[in-house]
Amino acid sequence: MTFAAAMVVAGMVGACGGSESKPAANAQVPVESTTATTAGATGAAAGVAAAPNTGGVRVMILGTSLTAGLGLDPDSAYPAVLQRLADSAGYKVTISAKGLSGETSAGALERVDWLMRERADVVVLEAGANDGLRGVDPASTKANLTKIVQKLREGRPELRVMLAQMEAPPNLGQKYTRDFRDAFMTVARDEQVPLIPFFLDGVAGVSSLNQADGIHPNEEGARRAARNMWKALAPVLREVPGAINR
Repeated sequence: MTFAAAMVVAGMVGACGGSESKPAANAQVPVESTTATTAGATGAAAGVAAAPNTGGVRVMILGTSLTAGLGLDPDSAYPAVLQRLADSAGYKVTISAKGLSGETSAGALERVDWLMRERADVVVLEAGANDGLRGVDPASTKANLTKIVQKLREGRPELRVMLAQMEAPPNLGQKYTRDFRDAFMTVARDEQVPLIPFFLDGVAGVSSLNQADGIHPNEEGARRAARNMWKALAPVLREVPGAINR
């Protein structure tokens, strides 16, 4: 199944809503996948946290099932691969992955205050993919992402925030796809946060790099996705005091 086709199917699953005719306003419906392995399900519910590093800088990834590592062993999910990349490059960094399967940008906005009880020096915001699957108005996604960035920065002027570019399924039309992409670019520009290029580039749509659902990366896909994200994350970490021995 191609990436585009898989996104269409996933969007249909979300639109159907399973046994309920309409989800509650704040419900988090896992539209990205209808099945998961035990490890994936656990990660989707609680987030996949890579093995703690000793001291140094803390990087929190606020994300969806991609960050939770749905369908993968926690050690194979991209945040854990990021941890190994940071370690091998000599960075004193701990990656803390907070992924929730099916979460929309609205859900992430509701969760952000609770998550920020945990100390973080850098926050990577991987949110909005499910908005695209559900056909949420890009203006709403933009507003939610803006509020999340602003909440993250409240009382934390030293906090570095990065926004991961996400893409919408093409079946919703060129205008929607363009507006959805532009929403991320606008937030990054207006809030002056680094925009991480689509980190599934070279993975999305490649059957050999994805699980059977055609959306979530397999182990090799997760490694490639992590390398894509590391290219954007490493330069930011170099500017964070204590992140690397100079």
